[in-house]
Amino acid sequence: MTTILLVEDAHDLAQVLIRELETNGYHVLHAGDGLTALRLHAREHPALVILDWMLPKLDGLEVLRRLRQLAPTPVLMLTARGEEADRVIGLELGADDYLTKPFSMREFLARVRALLRRAEQVQQILHADQSSVDGPFTHGAIYLDPQAHLATLQGIPLDLSPTEFSLLSLLLRSPGRAFSRAYLVDTIWGETYIGGDRSVDNTVLRLRKKLGPVGEDIETVWGIGYRLRPER
Repeated sequence: MTTILLVEDAHDLAQVLIRELETNGYHVLHAGDGLTALRLHAREHPALVILDWMLPKLDGLEVLRRLRQLAPTPVLMLTARGEEADRVIGLELGADDYLTKPFSMREFLARVRALLRRAEQVQQILHADQSSVDGPFTHGAIYLDPQAHLATLQGIPLDLSPTEFSLLSLLLRSPGRAFSRAYLVDTIWGETYIGGDRSVDNTVLRLRKKLGPVGEDIETVWGIGYRLRPER
């Protein structure tokens, strides 16, 4: 049964949402304040967080900030603050969707299902990317054999860290595919990683230098992340 963490301090609304979610087959954890929400998330690892903006002890935005330092759990924000600037703030801090009060229960459940479907699809892709050991791969003067854990440039072995090797392997498997920084963190660093986008950028910078002129084929996709330019 899929577990959802509902973070809502309005008791009556929380009871209605819990009833509807449980009727639709979800297991619901409820937190009435931000600190309790973080404790429950760390202990139970829910598949989705439904997060109110205005909360006691720790407001929803601060809860969102801390969640994004710990896990990629999808977050649906519920709030009475419907101004565009407020929605932008929530989305830029890492919310996956935004629903303004009052809302219809039909739309609420549709958004919950959509976020859970999206998260499941992402996990399937992550699993495929993390488990794939096909190869070897070539790109210009680069040769990489995942099973032998060997990478060479013009026949000369490359001195790559495990993270750099995993990143290069992922890029070589899917030339032309744009990878977001968040996706790279989930795929390369994994769930135990706590950090920010700069670690991804710094790893790409080091890898480009080690690849010399071929490193220019690792392109920056502005506002998203990186991709490997396909060979002409």
